[in-house]
Amino acid sequence: MKRESVLPVLLPDASRLVQTALRERRDGWRVRLRASHGGALLAVFVTGCAIAQAQVQAGNPSILETIWKWTPLLARGFVFNLAISFMAMGIGSIAGLFLGYAQISLLSPVRKTSWFVTHFFRNAPWLVLLFYCMFLIPFEVTLFGTKIPIPDWTKATLGLALPVMANVSEILRGAVQSIPTTQWEAASSLAFNRRQTMWMIILPQCIKRMLPPWMNLYAILTMSTVLASIVGVNEMMTLTQRALSAENRPGLLLSFYSYVLLWFFVYCYPIARWTVHLEARYAVKQ
Repeated sequence: MKRESVLPVLLPDASRLVQTALRERRDGWRVRLRASHGGALLAVFVTGCAIAQAQVQAGNPSILETIWKWTPLLARGFVFNLAISFMAMGIGSIAGLFLGYAQISLLSPVRKTSWFVTHFFRNAPWLVLLFYCMFLIPFEVTLFGTKIPIPDWTKATLGLALPVMANVSEILRGAVQSIPTTQWEAASSLAFNRRQTMWMIILPQCIKRMLPPWMNLYAILTMSTVLASIVGVNEMMTLTQRALSAENRPGLLLSFYSYVLLWFFVYCYPIARWTVHLEARYAVKQ
């Protein structure tokens, strides 16, 4: 009997793919900020300062003196950015927890409505939501005969809280669904009702699954607070533009904006590395 020839088959390198997946999970695929990125920003800042210094006319202060003069004002704007991020993250997280809980409701109308709200605000552009909040929310409200003004930064905070709410809702839904069904069955065998199972058994286990993406979302939100400058909020980017207008020196553009980027990097880099640490620490063993 004639022996049939066997064609060689190239199988995928499963071990390499597994190691790559584990390395990405350990290093944190959600946030990849590295020290080299900060070095690149610093190089851009130094280059911008060198170019601006070469254009300094006689009698004008040096570029470093100019930046140092405006640093207190920029620092005040940066603190305002952080305040907006804190409030937007707090409001969005609280609302997102309830919305995420509604996504896993047993009631079909509640589940479908919360799913629609989640995906609408999750996929809507953040800048569009900011403009909607700026123009749809009134400038002042009357409460018991007293007129209470609503400042622009409050509207911007609410506008940023909407996508945070949607993302936290999806994070919670994914975390709950990642819990093995045996946990629900064990709780049911111990006569726990659904509410007791959710709040006493499921949600405590979801915290370690939710914390890394929640921190990653906060880092993204912090960097997105500069969008508030477009709607007139006096945060760091707005104050940077005013400083450049006051100096009226086009050569300062690169150095000032790279300086602002360095501020955000110095703040967000530790958050990114901590997220990576928590991702590795709370990795679910399969």
